[in-house]
Amino acid sequence: MKELRQWEFDIYALSLPRGHGFGDRLPVGAWQSDDGLACGVVTRDATDGSFGFLVMRRRVDFVWIVTSKEHGFTSKTEACARMGPCMKDGSPREALPPGVPPRPSLYDFQERTPNDIFKLLAGPSHFPAAWTLHQLYLALPRPDQNWVSDCQTRNFHTRLWEAQILASFREQGLLVTQPVESPDFHIENRSGEEAWVEAVTANPPVPYNHVNASLIAAPTAREEIFFGSAALRFAKTLGNKLGRDYHQLQHVAEKPFMIALADFQAPASMTWSREGLIGYLYGEGAEVIEVDGSPQAITMPRKHLLGPSKFPSGLFSDDQHSELSAIIFSNACSLAKLNRVAVSGRGAPEGLRYTRIGRFFDRTPGALEGIPFCLDVTSDKYRRLWPQGYEPWSAELEVFHNPFARNPVPFELLPEATHWFEEGGEQVCRSFYATSILWSMTLITDVGKPEPRLEDFLAKSDPEQ
Repeated sequence: MKELRQWEFDIYALSLPRGHGFGDRLPVGAWQSDDGLACGVVTRDATDGSFGFLVMRRRVDFVWIVTSKEHGFTSKTEACARMGPCMKDGSPREALPPGVPPRPSLYDFQERTPNDIFKLLAGPSHFPAAWTLHQLYLALPRPDQNWVSDCQTRNFHTRLWEAQILASFREQGLLVTQPVESPDFHIENRSGEEAWVEAVTANPPVPYNHVNASLIAAPTAREEIFFGSAALRFAKTLGNKLGRDYHQLQHVAEKPFMIALADFQAPASMTWSREGLIGYLYGEGAEVIEVDGSPQAITMPRKHLLGPSKFPSGLFSDDQHSELSAIIFSNACSLAKLNRVAVSGRGAPEGLRYTRIGRFFDRTPGALEGIPFCLDVTSDKYRRLWPQGYEPWSAELEVFHNPFARNPVPFELLPEATHWFEEGGEQVCRSFYATSILWSMTLITDVGKPEPRLEDFLAKSDPEQ
């Protein structure tokens, strides 16, 4: 056996029904068989100090399944000794259960021509993302039969978002299942709190090639930022999902229902579109004015979005959509995210530098623009931003609560997300991670070349300029 690094075991553990949710029996070490077909973790009971282990092995289609689980050992050494034979090093992969078809290979194209963004996964700079996406696909409880073909061709970003949202949920220890065709996920914590989640992406009115697409200038006027084209695209995307009346399904009725939304409406739009979602959901924007010589943020209400359609804003400003409990959002659904999780965990290919550039959320009262940063993803400084020692899946995950929800979402259901909710008539933010990132981009360069300068990049890409 060889010892596994934490980040690598944590990726494999996303295939467990509860992911990283080990309860009171916490991992104290993980190992992999020499043939790579088995993974074992030793756990220790937080109450009585006893030890145990869990072994996963690959099926013939490479999906992880739990094959052994024991507890009650007096030492870590004893648990390891018992775990070793259970990993069955050198044995064939596990057989499929009766009636279960093999999961198609993510990288078997058959007669299909992959899209350009999928082709990026074949390049050395995206090897970490290619490996990570494959592991997440194998971790999905029950992907639909078109998942692979969609990912390889016309619906790459939709499938990427499903994989990433699964990782975010199971990283938080949730039991994640896909028991029905829709909504996409059922999630539940150990306290029995639960919700249904439908994943969706905001797509462009006219499709474009996402690879090397020319960046569209971000809006600068405050009204356009909060109530312009981005807000309208979110409104139409969410309206389409709400029109399907998921809340009327028998298995969803009287339970919290959320829509998980990621943005691909324009090249790099996720670096500036978040405010458009806020404007549409709550019918409010924000601007900074000077009061007694100090900047102060004030609300900027608006009942309709910009444009001739006069689309109403404020989806969460009354009880007309009380069936929707909350919106889950991330501005980091990308291949860059898949790269960074592995690279920050010391999985970087040799000879390449991964540099993340963007703005931290500034918690200073009245601040709206954020604090610029430029960090090497492999640096200790970057890793120290996160308690795991590498970038977590939930770092950019935000939950926007509907104050009129018929079935509210408990904060404890998504404990590691950032929550936005109404309290005392004001919008309040509650964050799990000390570091929150408003927007970012990740640059990949050869180590031998000069490191990019933050000021040069911001001059071209900063949404505020």
